[in-house]
Amino acid sequence: MARFHLTPLSLALIAGLSGNAVAADKAESLETISVLGNSEEIRKLPGSAHLVSAEDLEKFEFVDINRMMRAVPGVYLREEDGYGLRPNIGIRGADGGRSGKISLMEDGVLVAPAPYSAPEAYYFPTAGRLNSIEVLKGPATLKYGPFTVGGAVNMISTPIPETTAGSVQLEAGQYGENRLHTYYGDSTETMGWLVETHQQQADGFRDIDRAGSADIAKEDYLVKGRVNSPEGTKYPQQLDIKLQYSEEESGMSYLGLTDADFAADPNRRYGISALDEMENRHSTVQLNHSIALSDSFSLNTQAYYNKFKRDWFKVSLGGLIADANDGDANAQGILDGTVDHDFGIKHNDRNYVSRGVQVSANWQFQTGTIDHDLEFGVRSHYDEIDRFQPVENYSQIDGELVFQGISDPGSSDNRIGEADATSLFVYDQIQFSDALALTATLRYEDMETRQQRYNDVDRTEKGSNRGNSLSEWLPGLGATYTISESITLLAGVHRGFAPPGSGSSDGEAGDLSTNYEGGVRFDNGDLQLELIGFYSDYESTVQNCSVAVPCANGDDSGSYALGESEIQGLEATLAGQWALANGWLIPLQASYTYTDAEISKDSLEFVSSGGVDGLAKGDNFAYLPESVFAVTTGIDSGAEWRVNLTAAYQDDMCVDNSCNRGAPDLFSRTDSLWVMDAAAHYDFSGDLAGYLKVDNLLDEQAIINRAPDGARANRPRTASVGVTYRF
Repeated sequence: MARFHLTPLSLALIAGLSGNAVAADKAESLETISVLGNSEEIRKLPGSAHLVSAEDLEKFEFVDINRMMRAVPGVYLREEDGYGLRPNIGIRGADGGRSGKISLMEDGVLVAPAPYSAPEAYYFPTAGRLNSIEVLKGPATLKYGPFTVGGAVNMISTPIPETTAGSVQLEAGQYGENRLHTYYGDSTETMGWLVETHQQQADGFRDIDRAGSADIAKEDYLVKGRVNSPEGTKYPQQLDIKLQYSEEESGMSYLGLTDADFAADPNRRYGISALDEMENRHSTVQLNHSIALSDSFSLNTQAYYNKFKRDWFKVSLGGLIADANDGDANAQGILDGTVDHDFGIKHNDRNYVSRGVQVSANWQFQTGTIDHDLEFGVRSHYDEIDRFQPVENYSQIDGELVFQGISDPGSSDNRIGEADATSLFVYDQIQFSDALALTATLRYEDMETRQQRYNDVDRTEKGSNRGNSLSEWLPGLGATYTISESITLLAGVHRGFAPPGSGSSDGEAGDLSTNYEGGVRFDNGDLQLELIGFYSDYESTVQNCSVAVPCANGDDSGSYALGESEIQGLEATLAGQWALANGWLIPLQASYTYTDAEISKDSLEFVSSGGVDGLAKGDNFAYLPESVFAVTTGIDSGAEWRVNLTAAYQDDMCVDNSCNRGAPDLFSRTDSLWVMDAAAHYDFSGDLAGYLKVDNLLDEQAIINRAPDGARANRPRTASVGVTYRF
């Protein structure tokens, strides 16, 4: 079975709120999503879609989203903390900083804390509890939005079981890692329910000078309920409710290492960052309703409310790292704790709310001999972010951190950002013949954003406020042509868009692009191949500035216009499975992505400054690798045991937009890296299984990230053992 299946899976509204509602018995619950699709549906899809299934995730027992997704073509991942707590995911050249340029969803609902006003995803679903992951690119992304420049990622939570069922998974490993994942649920003809929790702890692999290690504690709880009409009802209906709550405390920091210290010990952390800690809470309420009004027409409705609160208490000392890299002994002494230093630690205390209602319908009909599978929908959405950012002052004295007081909270950049958005879409799959299918898509986004700065306590307005109002029509067209039972050609074009956030001013349009793709699929049942070329012509490229991903001009808030740019590349996948004479199976899956991206026109700032400031034609994109490759294989006995091995490669990357200009700067690039993971499973019985997994089997570490403050390494070799009991 191929790890990634090319499927027509359309990142549907979760829990079976897909277009084809059916009579609601246990075997055909509307909560179930088809994860494979048949060959006829695959030929209809005029774009690239990939599924990481529950079986795929089970092969390696990953709990890090970066490892789960790294073999999906067209996807770029930048590690930060080694655990995937706050991933940086980019698709087809779209900026991956905090996954802020992709439509990130769980169960069909936008999951970024404030996707329109502050799209950077500082919250991310607990990866260890996910059932599967869908990735969609091309014209079909216009159904989801608002981010259509790159693609969409939809994470599927554990479904309600069709019969009484449960699972308990226990795992323990190096660096004090342990986790518990358990769920239990049941279904009857007209009801279903599920309770689930995922608990994860670790001491952490980074050793903090004079202070121990950076630990992690995260707990996640999920409850689902379903009520549906009995079989034979004239108008089958289903109502689902999902409640989710999670907490995290993690000693994570933005402070990395100098290159010299990294070479000596990549897992060291400076003691001046010992107080850095992230605390957060997230809660979700989601209601889904589906009704089939006829065999060919169904209506689906979702209402959702997400709340996220976090305080990331952390130092920002990137200037010291840069000075020490340049040979400044005083800066190095401060980092080592041998030189006294006064500094501040900011409370990045933020509250997010997002809520909305989305309604969609599916209508299957014919016009003459032409078949239509028509979907249309509307979403009304509101989100906000409240930033309250007081600074606590400390002194490093003889290597100890001594509290000195709190700065005037009103002196911080406290502000509230809001967004109101209404979006519409129409999506029609048109089957002209057995060979030719077209997909026509149209999306409309209308939004208004506001940002207000305020003082502490009385929250009186302070300084200038910002506001923006914009609307965009986003069309798309795709086609597939079936040459034979095994070969399908595909092509597509669509309008890409990404909103600029609440920090934008009136007239700022965000990202606007025209995206093209074309390719071929081959599938003869034993071997699957796909080759797709893509080209994106951006008339406007905007980077969202943050402390995590500072902009090219040094700003850590608001946005920065990169101007016009071009992105082109190639995605290739291969999957197959071979059966040996003794019944053993050898699967093989491989994916490769090549990307070439550059600024295509001198910025006005560059021209007016005489080439001193701004971006120039030919400048590169930051943190975008040229080549990404992954291969997975193994041996499956077909009975009690199986062993899987995966290896992934990522090119070195520029950390800013101009590192390709002039002489190479050693501190402006990351390293390239090969990482290999392995896992072995043994089934003691039909209910009980054990496993041994080793992440980073060869213990290869390199500088995989320099943003924002110094060099940081990927996770070192980590071995874990686990057991799963299903009942």
